[in-house]
Amino acid sequence: MSSPSATADRAAAEERAALWAGVGCYAFWGFLPILLKAAAWAGAGDWEIVVWRALWAIPVMGAIILLTRRTEAVLRVLRSPKTLGALTISALLIGANWALYVWLVNTGHTLDASLGYFLNPLLSVAAGLILFRERIGTSGWIALGLAGAGVALQTAATGHPPWAGLSLATCFCAYGIIRKQVAADAQTGLFVECLVLAAPAFAYAVWLQTHGLGHAAQPLAGFLLFLGGPATVAPLLAFSWAARRAPLSTMGFLQFISPSIQFVIALATGERLSALGMAAFALIWAGVEVFAYSAWSRLRRAGA
Repeated sequence: MSSPSATADRAAAEERAALWAGVGCYAFWGFLPILLKAAAWAGAGDWEIVVWRALWAIPVMGAIILLTRRTEAVLRVLRSPKTLGALTISALLIGANWALYVWLVNTGHTLDASLGYFLNPLLSVAAGLILFRERIGTSGWIALGLAGAGVALQTAATGHPPWAGLSLATCFCAYGIIRKQVAADAQTGLFVECLVLAAPAFAYAVWLQTHGLGHAAQPLAGFLLFLGGPATVAPLLAFSWAARRAPLSTMGFLQFISPSIQFVIALATGERLSALGMAAFALIWAGVEVFAYSAWSRLRRAGA
């Protein structure tokens, strides 16, 4: 029987691992626009990029399922209408998120995508407080206030209601809530989600190729479309694993990493930023620093 101190040590170690997994997945997503823009430059259309992300994710996830011996877990999910139904909904949410995100990045609206992912943590924190009764403490409220002020300024800086950003944020927040509750591990759940998206994705890919509009057979474009598979699987696995072990409010604030990187990429690729937008960026990062310091201090005390 484990001692209370050993149990506490294991819990602290798992929370630290979840924190680093969350940091890694959001950093990866932050740099994803580079791959998407490269695929578009090679000739691939927005929907083509989305469908090949889903299709190439299947063999990658299939190999992981076999290596980790989760075939029986997949079969259990497929035999459970409740779990399969939940994963079908999460698959549709993540598919919608992919489609909108690719469209924004490749039409020169990466700043709008960045705004969406700045909004998403606020929704995650609100969901954590309302749905799961999570506590975020004084530092969390300060961080939330700074981030909220920054998002308000960022919204004003765009000059129009952030409908695209709100849609991105809502889709991914809902996806995170469902994956936190669904009775399936990260690998199994993602594989089933890819299977749900496979039929419409395959049908559209075949239509593109038979009408001479596809780029999957072209060396450069095909390679970049292939990279969409592992680039989809790796961060989603890290996210799903971390989301089941870390508080939703913690995952919410980690999500500021991704839009911050996207923000820089948007500026580097010629999108314009006003002084108001720069002020928003400063406020948001102040909120991130407050929360990050609080999380670091809490983990340090837990590991002491």
